[in-house]
Amino acid sequence: MIWRSASALAGAALGLAAPLAGGDWRERLGLSGPAVAPGGIWLHAASVGELTSVAVLARALAQEFPLVVTTNSLTGRDLARRLGYACALAPLDVPQAVARFLDRARPRVMVTVENELWPNRSALATARGVAQVVVGARMSARSAGRWARLPRLIGPVLGRIDALSAQDEASEARLLALGLRPEALAGRLNLKLLGPSQVGPGEDAPGRDRVVLAASTHEGEETLVLDAFAAARAAVPGLRLILAPRHPERGDAVAALIAARGLEYARRSRGGGLDAPLLLADTLGEMALWYRAAGICVTGGSFADHGGHTPWEPAAWRCAILHGPHVANQADAYAALAAAGGAEAVGAGGLPAALADLAQDGTRQRRMGAAARALLLARAGDPAPLLARIRRLATARAQPDIMQGKEPR
Repeated sequence: MIWRSASALAGAALGLAAPLAGGDWRERLGLSGPAVAPGGIWLHAASVGELTSVAVLARALAQEFPLVVTTNSLTGRDLARRLGYACALAPLDVPQAVARFLDRARPRVMVTVENELWPNRSALATARGVAQVVVGARMSARSAGRWARLPRLIGPVLGRIDALSAQDEASEARLLALGLRPEALAGRLNLKLLGPSQVGPGEDAPGRDRVVLAASTHEGEETLVLDAFAAARAAVPGLRLILAPRHPERGDAVAALIAARGLEYARRSRGGGLDAPLLLADTLGEMALWYRAAGICVTGGSFADHGGHTPWEPAAWRCAILHGPHVANQADAYAALAAAGGAEAVGAGGLPAALADLAQDGTRQRRMGAAARALLLARAGDPAPLLARIRRLATARAQPDIMQGKEPR
């Protein structure tokens, strides 16, 4: 009641200042926004990262229902609009702003990404008959301790949720202890892995087991990779390399390193293709081509101390993964892949032999790639059951009425 009363007073004060508000603040006050068909889905994602993580779900929902997106940030709103979605800045959590937004959008289901839970938004959505779904929920022990100090505020918010997909078992347990109904639990999803998990790698191209991709390399790593490639090719004639620097603007510097070694090469930025014995992939937006072509992937940022880049993209394409010792940013992922037989750690001195051995053992290479992809799919989870649940909630709800003045439970 304290939050509701205080936020109602704040909303009234903000309403008085509305004539002076600019366009962005008018959106936050629910005074303006995109025109959308009623009876659809309201998807809320805080900013770019959250919106990107939920891209698979957003695309699927938009194919079946009118979709309106809200974000907290201008950059998130810009991204949503570039993706073709009707989008506005999220209404402030004051009753007047939330009510005006619901009057305009009239959704059947509100889908919230991660932990963007707000008391007025929750209560007013329920009062209007809008089902509430949370995807990618996370709850650390520290956050759970803070939330537990406000049981009369947090308990009702969690109790109104119709379906919640958490990222891990510990988050589920903490949310249940705070007031989530057990029947609201849906299957776990790792939103950041859903995108890679949707890749369809298809059949291996001929000769894929003799192609190495060095993906997202940094300064210092290209020298190591080029020397290892030259040594491995002496043992494996026909071995090819795709060298994709993390920052394509370093293309000239990397080209100079290649030329200094007398290696025959082509540059993608100048029309080079996959038939080159060494392709300098100094362009943006073509990584899928390189993953598809290469049976072996050396992940960048792991030989120079950059914490290691994600192994899940090469895993999606069934690449056998080799990496250096610096993987602190992805330690759990690399450890799990190693345990599953999908990735192998090598030192700088061992990289030439590792490349040669793997290039000459296509069976082992394919086994590693299959193991890496299988682990990715297991960790990502299957979005189909959650989408089916959202679909049922949407179709079970009659078109929400505008029930002004109804007291939310």
